[in-house]
Amino acid sequence: MKLAFSTLGVPGLPVPDVLALATAHHYHGVELRAHPEEPVHPGLSPGERAETADAFRAAGVEVLALAGYARIAAPGEDGAVLEEIRRLLRLAHDLGAPFVRVFPGADPDRPRAESDGVAARRLGTAAEDAAALGVRILLETHDSHRTGADAIRVLGPVGHHNAGALWDVMHTWLGGEQPAETYAALAPHLGYVQVKDISSAEDTTPLPLGAGVLPLTECVDVLCRHGWDGWLCWEYEKRWYESAAPLPGLLDAGRDHLVRLLGEAA
Repeated sequence: MKLAFSTLGVPGLPVPDVLALATAHHYHGVELRAHPEEPVHPGLSPGERAETADAFRAAGVEVLALAGYARIAAPGEDGAVLEEIRRLLRLAHDLGAPFVRVFPGADPDRPRAESDGVAARRLGTAAEDAAALGVRILLETHDSHRTGADAIRVLGPVGHHNAGALWDVMHTWLGGEQPAETYAALAPHLGYVQVKDISSAEDTTPLPLGAGVLPLTECVDVLCRHGWDGWLCWEYEKRWYESAAPLPGLLDAGRDHLVRLLGEAA
């Protein structure tokens, strides 16, 4: 498997500095948080996109994904949601990123079947645009659809190769789902896996990998047992937790922990 980290852990850091971290600490790729606060976002000019893509190629680091914030099950008209996704898809294409992350974001007061239907309709439409650009849209296990069982209610009806799943191990655990159950639900659709660690369900402040309660060993084990060989991406949520330790000082130990888990599972 290949290893990446998310720029959510180094908020606002310029691309050259992100690449320096990836190369110094031997990560194969980077998940880019695509937000106006960050150096990489859909508002970049063609020249800025080309410069960013060239920098990644020169460093030998892959752009794993653009972590966008479109919410495919959110209330409202389809048009705005689809346009937000299309802007992310165009940026991903220009940067050579294979994946775009989207959230569910359903209204909890809306009937579940109705939200699932809205999400599937939008995702199916956007998947056609994604296919034309050579990008896959990944629905993250998050908020209103935090388990694999939740996500498959949307992905199953879509049934399109360019619509897949992003497994966030914290949210499936918070949803009470075992890693084997998540994998069974998402396996046909799985794009990559976000790993992280926390101290408890009540305190989700990010911790070094292996220092908390999330079932990382079990997740890696089930992936290896089934011969899955995609990406593990460390999503360290420093942007939301200013008191968390700086990510750069943790990158070596985090990589070593994942390599150790992979070795033990092999």
